[in-house]
Amino acid sequence: MIETAQAFGIDIGGSGIKGAPVDLGEGKFACERLRIPTPEESTPIAVAGIVKQILDHYEVEDGTPIGIAFPAPVKPGRPLDFMANLDQSWVGVDINELMCEQTGRTVHVVNDADAAGLAEAQFGAAKDVKGLVIATTLGTGIGTALIMNGVLVPNTELGHLLLDDKGDSEKYAADSVRSAKELTWKKWGKRLTKYYHLLEHYFSPDIFVVGGGVSKKSDKFFPYIDIKTPIVPAQLLNDAGIVGAAYYASTF
Repeated sequence: MIETAQAFGIDIGGSGIKGAPVDLGEGKFACERLRIPTPEESTPIAVAGIVKQILDHYEVEDGTPIGIAFPAPVKPGRPLDFMANLDQSWVGVDINELMCEQTGRTVHVVNDADAAGLAEAQFGAAKDVKGLVIATTLGTGIGTALIMNGVLVPNTELGHLLLDDKGDSEKYAADSVRSAKELTWKKWGKRLTKYYHLLEHYFSPDIFVVGGGVSKKSDKFFPYIDIKTPIVPAQLLNDAGIVGAAYYASTF
């Protein structure tokens, strides 16, 4: 593997599986990432095969910290009980055990939103922030990560908090809703204000970090989010899952 890398990260998504060696001193890729399309039949064995292919491509040795960002709540030692964007045959699978067996290496799996949040807290927009960081990803849904003084509180699903008579938060304020309803940035910002107000009320965070592809256009909707807590766009963007997964693995 590349000499400047201290760990390796893989990000499993519904359309692509991406991996790269990560320089944990800089919080960035040690070389160009490799992306392979997610198999159409995204079964556990098929996806694990792609993960092994990526690790073999970079000649990653067992003993290297290897982290995998995965789109579901992950509880070590327990099987998955929910799957949204991959084949339903994942339900009931112990993903850590499966990945170790299929790749021939020790790996550590973490929820993808948690991985992105860790990356931002360690290397990005929330670096050196003391107290509670809430990282949110605005996309098809709303993903969340809670990091308290650098320590992850895993598997939060705060995108599903109920907003009074509006119901599930992500069905009211996700970026996909903005697009589908052709909301102006101002109208969407008002919806986001209601969501972030709710998080403020329950958690009193020290900072919000907003990720997802739309974060690149934060100047268009941030002015319409009227909250007291500092709110900043994510810095690592699409690299966050890989970098955060690698960092997570390095903590074991």
